[in-house]
Amino acid sequence: MPLQPLVPPDGWIERVGALGVSFAPGEVERLGLYLALLLEANTRMNLTAIRDAEEAWEKHIFDALTIVPVLADLPDGAEVVDVGTGGGIPGLVLACVMPRAWFTLVDATGKKCDFVREAAGRIGLSNVVVLQERAERLGQDRGDKTGTGRVGGHRGRYDAVVSRAVGRLVTLLELTVPLAKVGGLIVLTKGQKAGEELAEAKQALHMLHAAHAGTVETPTGRLVVIEKLRDTPKAYPRGDGEPKKAPLGVGRN
Repeated sequence: MPLQPLVPPDGWIERVGALGVSFAPGEVERLGLYLALLLEANTRMNLTAIRDAEEAWEKHIFDALTIVPVLADLPDGAEVVDVGTGGGIPGLVLACVMPRAWFTLVDATGKKCDFVREAAGRIGLSNVVVLQERAERLGQDRGDKTGTGRVGGHRGRYDAVVSRAVGRLVTLLELTVPLAKVGGLIVLTKGQKAGEELAEAKQALHMLHAAHAGTVETPTGRLVVIEKLRDTPKAYPRGDGEPKKAPLGVGRN
């Protein structure tokens, strides 16, 4: 029997509307099918600790949609990368409601990438590419040399970088900032400790040529918005695991 889309809780669509986010025909059903796929697949692999549908609408779908207003000024055809997408959050949710943007969803775990790729196909998204890769390597991918420059790389390519990966802000910055264009935004979903983590990351922001552009309070947490000011120094990101093991500007580097 085909999987049926889950229906959002009463009042959920109105609460999303209060964020300034509206849905085109079919988008809520797409999100409901994605959530059904996520919870069904979660019985076979570890994609999320949340198993209740109503809680998932809030902590996964609603939480991801709080990013939409921050990305509202992106031009048609903008490229967005989701670093550490896991089961597809927030990238797959954003792709559902931002059909004129292109999304690259990145995770180092093959099984998670396989699920996200299948889910994108099942819900009919044509604006999603899924990559199994470490962010450290992607951030150093300058593409192939041509007679006029380089093509096909990921470093400095994206109009916006999003991430809800679990980890300290100081670590996430080194993994995300190199992927953004100069002038691009990095939007990181954080919790109550966002202020403390920003203070810790002050030196890292300086080293990466980026600046804190603001923190947005949402009903589900905080969005830390970073602007990339200049090209990232060639040394960053460092090799696999280094940003987490020895965060920039914290103790010895």
